[in-house]
Amino acid sequence: MEEWFSLLLVSSVALLALPQLCVGAKSETWDICKQIVLQMGYPCQNFTVTTDDGYLLGLYRIPYGYNEEVKDRSWSRPPVYLQHGLVQGGDTWVLNNPDESLGYILADAGFDVWLGNIRGTRWSYGHVSMSREDKDYWDWSWDELAAYDLPAMLEFVYKITGRKVLYVGHSQGTIMGLAAFTQDKVGEFVAAAALLSPITYLNHINSAFLNVAAHYYIEKMVKTMGVHEFNLRNELGVELVDRVCASPIVDCGNLLAALTGPNCCFNESRIPYYLQYEPHSTSLKNLAHLAQMIRSGTFAKYDYGRLGNLLHYYRFSPPSYDLAQIPATMSLWMSWGGNDALADAVDVAHTISELQCKPELIYVENYGHIDFVLSTRAKTDIYDSMIAFFRDQGEDTHAQI
Repeated sequence: MEEWFSLLLVSSVALLALPQLCVGAKSETWDICKQIVLQMGYPCQNFTVTTDDGYLLGLYRIPYGYNEEVKDRSWSRPPVYLQHGLVQGGDTWVLNNPDESLGYILADAGFDVWLGNIRGTRWSYGHVSMSREDKDYWDWSWDELAAYDLPAMLEFVYKITGRKVLYVGHSQGTIMGLAAFTQDKVGEFVAAAALLSPITYLNHINSAFLNVAAHYYIEKMVKTMGVHEFNLRNELGVELVDRVCASPIVDCGNLLAALTGPNCCFNESRIPYYLQYEPHSTSLKNLAHLAQMIRSGTFAKYDYGRLGNLLHYYRFSPPSYDLAQIPATMSLWMSWGGNDALADAVDVAHTISELQCKPELIYVENYGHIDFVLSTRAKTDIYDSMIAFFRDQGEDTHAQI
């Protein structure tokens, strides 16, 4: 995988020329249905969800499986919502072959699959009044993703299907999920959750790249340049990578492993295909928030500094997310890997210790962070267990609306 970084840079040069990456309104060019799912022979529907703070999110649905004979019974299928991680999008779940991609596997197993996309991804459609070129468009961290994006999409799925939602999150998708589950309203929409590489605490991560970035660079760049877009395909992204890679403790010969830990099981020959769609943009403020978590060892809201915290929270320090507020009746399934440089076993244990419920746990010794979404063996290693867990929920997904 030493070619990952060079492929990323080559791909970036070509993709920077595409104007569709910067549109503020809905673009027909970037459409998961047209570009990926329909071409694989699966049905696909495209929806736009508006958050309470005005962001237009792309939500994509695979209502039933490949060549299914009974196509008018999708209403009876349990809805599963898939939430991607940092600098990824809903495409993450459908980039591999159908027997390897969780989105297709769930559809073929009898589920109604929904692919969420947070603000800033190219599968979402901007804002009701702001352009992606506006700095204020990027004035958010995962606080807002948990408070606005996730509740809006989950409520939409809940109302369309008439059933409570089965939630799947990976990486930042688990941060968003666990933070949102502490809110009473979100709990009304969710029947159970499966968390891949679960993260709430980050103070034991062993990613040299992210540790260096967190302790030296990210927030300095935020203060210098203001809150704005971060994309590994633009000058700012390349500058940050260059600065971190200059550190003697970071080996950027294998950038993906330096970021996420060694991944055992994804198909390296597909890297050029992955790079057609990923990485996606995020905000510098979001990276700064994650850096704060690495340094402080807390699962808390964004830290604006003492004065800023007084203005935002009426207190000197940011409030923590209380995992004990997640109801004991919430059914959880979690899976993490021995080579995961982000979801460290110590931090995962810390998360579990604060929950009232007892999650079902699956540990895969040789998995790195990306294996949980792109491994060619993920179906037998983890997805079959997840599907069995969801089937055990029985009638719990039937909503009362």
